[in-house]
Amino acid sequence: MSSAPAKQKPFTTELREFWDALPDKGLFFALLAAWLALFHLAGNSTFGYWNTPSLLKWLVSAYDFPGFASDDSHGFFMPFVVLALLWWKREELIALPKRTWWPGLLLLAGALLLHLLGYLVQQPRLSIVSLFAGVYCLTGLVWGPRWMAATFFPMVLLSFCLPIASISEPVTFPLRMIVTKLSVGIGHNVLGIDVVRDGSRIFDSARTFQYDVAPACSGIRSLTSLLALTTIYGFVTFRTWWKQLTMVLLAVPLAVAATSPASPA
Repeated sequence: MSSAPAKQKPFTTELREFWDALPDKGLFFALLAAWLALFHLAGNSTFGYWNTPSLLKWLVSAYDFPGFASDDSHGFFMPFVVLALLWWKREELIALPKRTWWPGLLLLAGALLLHLLGYLVQQPRLSIVSLFAGVYCLTGLVWGPRWMAATFFPMVLLSFCLPIASISEPVTFPLRMIVTKLSVGIGHNVLGIDVVRDGSRIFDSARTFQYDVAPACSGIRSLTSLLALTTIYGFVTFRTWWKQLTMVLLAVPLAVAATSPASPA
């Protein structure tokens, strides 16, 4: 006689069970509030485009920076993706042994030193790395190394919160060259269109028209989104590191392949 399927618990019940399984919650959130306050009050030393000491305001403004907003706006959503994946792993996290881990203070000190370096050399992106690394270190300090190991993914996805569009020329220019060469190769050798390439521009043989593979057509947006998706898929689906790494590395050729046929248009 078959047994009845287990009844799904209400969301509020599961949330309460997860909450109750976390020790020292008050300590963690107090430390988290202090950490965020540091970056809000003394996080940004550039005072260039945005006259604010808050790294959090600098970060939000960078996501809305004219001309680059669509390239970095995914950073708004990544913390929610991380929270959703932590919820997906809740049963594994509940079962973990949790304890205060004092070596986490050394890791936190390392994150703080990185922020001090970024502050002194006026590189807020270093401070952003420090901000998220410090949050990760706080979880290890309060809940132990097993927690850090179990949450490396999805916490690593917070790296996609780093705004890089305005400094991505060293990446986008080589991608533009690759996309241009592939587009000319497909047009000339496959479609029989007599075109020539000059840098990132594509001409007909008489040079009566031209197309330029602009930075937006370099594939950087496709690369960013595919890196995030393949990272999530790789870690959710596979358990061996080499399969996870393979999935992540596939993002590069997939981004170029997806961009090349359409880029001149």
